[in-house]
Amino acid sequence: QVQAVESGGGLVQAGGSLRLSCVANGRTFRGDNMAWFRQAPGKLREFVAYITWSGDDTHYADSVKGRFTISRDSRKLYLQMNNLKPEDTAVYYCATYRPRDGAPYYSSHESDYAYWGQGTQVTVSS
Repeated sequence: QVQAVESGGGLVQAGGSLRLSCVANGRTFRGDNMAWFRQAPGKLREFVAYITWSGDDTHYADSVKGRFTISRDSRKLYLQMNNLKPEDTAVYYCATYRPRDGAPYYSSHESDYAYWGQGTQVTVSS
């Protein structure tokens, strides 16, 4: 069962922008800390950005700092991507942080997340 639905991907030239969105499917992620991950062809899925349930704290992968912005409202999670590069080409996923007891409030590890969507393809041409 798909737990989230991502949208907003597409084909863009290097230097361009895209805004990705994610909504919960059959559930709500209000109160959950959330993150975006991505998976490029032939590579493992990697962390992109994280936001707390209140939106007052965020974390980014070094490769996207200063170019991507994660945000949320009461219904959706967003990823604003500016100055896109060919190496940003990937399928982008949103996910909900599901920490074990005693775990820190933040994690960039894929195994700490659940309720994945099917992803949205982002392709950046040079």
